[in-house]
Order: sequence, then structure tokens, then C-alpha cells
Amino acid sequence: MAADRDKLIGEAKDRLDAQVVEMMAWHFHESTGCPFWLEKKAELKFDPLRDVNSFADLRKFPPFEDEWLRGGPVRRWVPKAYQDKPVYVFETGGTTGIPKSRIVIDDFRIDYEMFSHTLPDEYFPKAANWLMLGPSGPRRLRLAVEHLCQYRGGICFCIDLDPRWVIKLIKKGWMEHLEAYKKHCIDQAVTVLTAGHDIKCMFATPKLLEALAVALEERGTTIPEVGITGIFSGGTEFTPQWTRFCVEEYFGGPPEVSGVYMTPTYGNTLMGLACSKPVTAAEGYKISYYAPQPRAAIEVVDFDNPDRVVDYGQTGRVRLTTLTKEFFVPGFLERDEGEREPPYEKYPWDGVSGVRPFHGLAGETTVGVY
Repeated sequence: MAADRDKLIGEAKDRLDAQVVEMMAWHFHESTGCPFWLEKKAELKFDPLRDVNSFADLRKFPPFEDEWLRGGPVRRWVPKAYQDKPVYVFETGGTTGIPKSRIVIDDFRIDYEMFSHTLPDEYFPKAANWLMLGPSGPRRLRLAVEHLCQYRGGICFCIDLDPRWVIKLIKKGWMEHLEAYKKHCIDQAVTVLTAGHDIKCMFATPKLLEALAVALEERGTTIPEVGITGIFSGGTEFTPQWTRFCVEEYFGGPPEVSGVYMTPTYGNTLMGLACSKPVTAAEGYKISYYAPQPRAAIEVVDFDNPDRVVDYGQTGRVRLTTLTKEFFVPGFLERDEGEREPPYEKYPWDGVSGVRPFHGLAGETTVGVY
């Protein structure tokens, strides 16, 4: 078994190294690269086309800076090979100052089609309709969940939700307004779920899922009773304690008892979607996430030395590398921290558990609906 495991880990590493070489040839070639990286190439003290031959070689790049993604022109990020294709722009954050933005052509579709193949059909039936109980507006998540639903043959119902307004309400201390806005969002969801649309699957952030469960209970029903069998969720509030409470109190037990299966995810506009190992009571509802290698990779690095990966089980900051033809981000330090997890049979590369806001920035972070 150990030999098989080592073989899988070695093959995954080889695929990641090959992806890096392919992406260097794409993003730094005059015919295919985007203006940003072609201009940045002149500032580098190495040649990405010649000197980057593995994932480890990406450490030659300087740390990727937040500010590079703030402001325009956004077309500087469009690869020349895609300049005639329709382009989406998705934003992240934006509660203060100029939001970070990234261009997308098909990445969100590819990421969520890959994710689709990890969902158990027993609980996420093909052709089932979905509810998107999450942010709307310039967010990747709304279109991505809708595509996931359509890819699986269903129709997606959405609500209106502005997460930036939620954060402003929290910062101003307008808790009465916050509760009214949350009720407005949940009322939309309850209306859809009780309108005979035969919805079986949904996306929701932990906070919104909890608010929905409470609202349904006030109406004399529950999440299982309105027909939901599969829930895809994500957000920094996803903790083992919350998961246990949600499964036991709101669903009525684990999937084999309640008929409701929930899968946590960790993702963002820059990375895509990291799947989790199955969350079980036997493992104390521990949640471990694994990036969608080789399209993206996450490392858990030392707080003071981001070039050093911490030991398994140790705590560090999450560092992201994105490696798709649409978007290249080397060594971006996320606003999250967690514990480094060893490779898993289904995902034979490093993972991260206990994801939470990075303590060095926690005072600046308002979680909002997430």
C-alpha cells in the first residue's frame, strides 16, 4: 500500500511539474502570453522559458502582489491567444478601495465540471434543480454554481445578495438592518424552495445555510422535508464544530439517516475550487481540503518565511499558485491560515485543514456572509 501511495504521489508531482513547464511556454511566449506577464518578463532576473522546469522553480518569481490585480486596464491579463474570445471579469473583496479582479473565459466552467465528478449522484441527482443561496453581482460563484447545475442537467434558481452591503452593515454596527437584509435573502430562498420547483441540491455559505434551517423550522419544516438531498457549501465559518451541529441538529443525522449529504469546499476567484475529504463523525468532522492540481496548488508555509513549507500537522499561511492558460499566479499569499495535511488517496498531494482567516490580518477581515 505504501508503494502504491508513493507511486500516486510521484505521478501527481510529475503532472504538476509538466503543467508548470507548459504554462511557462504559454504565458511567456510572445504569441500567447498576456501583456502583464510579457512586460513583467523584462524585469525578472531569469528566463521563465528556460529556467523554470518544475513547480519548485516557481520560487524564482517574486511574491505575487495583491495590488497587481487592483484596477485596470483589465485586458492586460487577457492572453494574446484569447484576445478575440468573450471575456468575463470577476471581482473579489472590494469592501474598501478598488476590488481585485481577474479575467475568465472558461476556467470557471472547467473547474466546476471537474468538481461535478466528485459529487455522489445518490445525493446530487443528475437533472436535479439547484438553489444558489449565495452572492450575486460580479462574483464568480454565482455563474459557476449555475454552470455546475446546468452541466449536471438541471435548472438553477438564484437569489439577489450583495455581500458588500452585508459587510458595510456589520462595520457600521447596524445589526437591525443586517437582520432585515438577511431575512430578505432567506425569504427569497424559502419562496423558491416552497414553490414546487422540485429543487434537490443547493449551494449555501454556512451562515446562510444555518439561517435557512432556522427559517424553515419556524415554518414547521426542515431542510430534508423541503426535498434537499445534496448541499455544496464553503466559507471560513466551516468548522468541525459547526459541521457536527448542522448535521445533527438541522439535517437530523448523517446522510445514511437523514438523506442529506453536505460537502465542504475551499475556493476563491483566483484558485478555483478545492475539494474536501469526506467529512465523517469517525474523524471528528475534520475538514481537509485539496487543491485542483495541476491547475492550482496550495502550500502551507511558514508565517515568517513563505519559501519554507511547514511540516505535516503544523500551522502556516496558505500560499496559492494558479496554473491555467487563462491565469497564472505564482506564490500568492492568501488571507487564510491552516494546518498542512498529507496526501490523500483520491488527492495524492498536500492539503490544508482548519482553514481560517490569517491571524496577521484577522483584525482587518470582516467575514460577512462567508
